[in-house]
Amino acid sequence: MHKGSMLKDKVAVVTGSGRGIGRDIALEMAAQGAKIVVNDVGASVSGEGNDASLGQQVVDEIKAMGGQAALSTDSVAEWHSAHRIVQCAVDHFGRIDIVVNNAGILRDRMFFAMSQDEWKAVIDVHLNGSFNVSRAAAPHFKSQQSGAYVHMTSTSGLIGNLGQANYGAAKLGIVALSRSIAGDMKRYNVRSNCISPFAWSRMIGSIPTDTPEQQARVEKLKKLDTAQIAPMAAFLASDAAAEVTSQIFAVRGNEIFLMSQPRPVRGMHTAEGWTPETIAERVLPAMKPNFFPLESSAVVFSWDPV
Repeated sequence: MHKGSMLKDKVAVVTGSGRGIGRDIALEMAAQGAKIVVNDVGASVSGEGNDASLGQQVVDEIKAMGGQAALSTDSVAEWHSAHRIVQCAVDHFGRIDIVVNNAGILRDRMFFAMSQDEWKAVIDVHLNGSFNVSRAAAPHFKSQQSGAYVHMTSTSGLIGNLGQANYGAAKLGIVALSRSIAGDMKRYNVRSNCISPFAWSRMIGSIPTDTPEQQARVEKLKKLDTAQIAPMAAFLASDAAAEVTSQIFAVRGNEIFLMSQPRPVRGMHTAEGWTPETIAERVLPAMKPNFFPLESSAVVFSWDPV
């Protein structure tokens, strides 16, 4: 954690900040001078339970280092409770400048076995939660003509992963949400960006370790500290990032990547219009070399982090 003043006098809401990446972001932002609403319902990885002491510990840590913090135990998944999270910032500190949408749960299951509840629970926290908290802050950002959103996406959505249809769909949905927020709120000097973090946390603690290859991958991930994500979040929330919006950054150890976004790769035109047959005969062979392989994050990021 680096002491600085990049977020002096700013007020940040960090959801899911009782532990893991969220906790490190809250501590880093506090060290940079921000006043923090530590929001955490204190649930298990799958979303069960309610332990307010986790968030309170982080509040106490921030106060012990001379910072200001308040605790919120409201859920991001419901419209009204998400609004209470933002109101907590306004009540305690008089304003809100930064929203970090970090709260998340996992219900990993192969798609063909996934239940409706497993789908809905993950979408509610990640995607609906990111919308709810962002939307609650929007009128404040709009009226003060400033504000920054930092959302958490994942290579499970950007690239793909087995057994995470719910999580991957939510995380790619968050990218589109961030882009829409960036566009809709640009005129109010409000920015919105995504971080795709690589770090050992409870979120990936459920990766299967049935084979030696999987075990080796998990051992590598365990070396990636959640605290290494926090500097990027603090930067994106700061005035130094005034020109940065609608971007996706991946952070892996000491590596930072700018991730691509969907754009046309190949195009074909015919004056007479296409038929299913001519698509099979002409389009398929022309475009097939440019098809994207069905890959997982581990294949795309195949080298060890430095």
